[in-house]
Amino acid sequence: MSHTRFEPARARLQRSELAVPGSQPGMFCKALESEADYIFLDLEDAVAPADKVQARLNVIAALHEHDWRGRGKTIAVRINGIDTHYMYRDVVDVVEQAGDRLDVVLIPKVGVPADVYLVDALLTQIEEAKGIDQRIGIDVLIETALGMANRVKASSGLPAAKFWLAGGAFAMGIGIWSMHFVGMLATRLAIPIAFAGAVIQVVGEIWHAYSHLQLSAHVFPLTYALSFVGMLIVLGALVFGRPARGDERLLTHS
Repeated sequence: MSHTRFEPARARLQRSELAVPGSQPGMFCKALESEADYIFLDLEDAVAPADKVQARLNVIAALHEHDWRGRGKTIAVRINGIDTHYMYRDVVDVVEQAGDRLDVVLIPKVGVPADVYLVDALLTQIEEAKGIDQRIGIDVLIETALGMANRVKASSGLPAAKFWLAGGAFAMGIGIWSMHFVGMLATRLAIPIAFAGAVIQVVGEIWHAYSHLQLSAHVFPLTYALSFVGMLIVLGALVFGRPARGDERLLTHS
């Protein structure tokens, strides 16, 4: 039987967010006293692998020791990605030991709907087993090309589709261009080099990302489309991001 539920979302204030590494318990009180509406205690990127287990213990203790809700905070925990061996213990230990004091579980690097379903099913079973009356919310982070392509595909035919396409293309295009621009600035060669036509390159990368998101969402099966799109993006980066030599009017170093 599916655990899919369609319950009304509980309204919560979320004008600002503050991330706090779970491995830095000295920062918890500062977060509690901050003006941020939404605090997430981070077990993922902000925590080194050697500190994961201790960070989890720190977060459980922080949920019990501090009255986050009493200070008007939405308190969340960002778990590790589902493709890591830390994730299941993050969910089980934190929710079983402090789930009644937790508002949201934040899932990073969501790629497909099944990623969310996995966490939802696990949360639901723990909530029922531990008698947690207030359902814990789920927030997702779309951080990968797979996640963005699937989100664009899911919004196909809806008014929101154009915004997902435009936002995803802008983020990916700027990311690709800035990676090459920073690389050029960091390069030291025996000959002068310059990054020519920056505006054209930025527009070109955004256009490539836009076209490729559309292609991956609507034309081919996703796995093949992403592989093809990846090759096209690399080709676009080579065409629009290549350096120009000897242009003294641009930022140049040797």
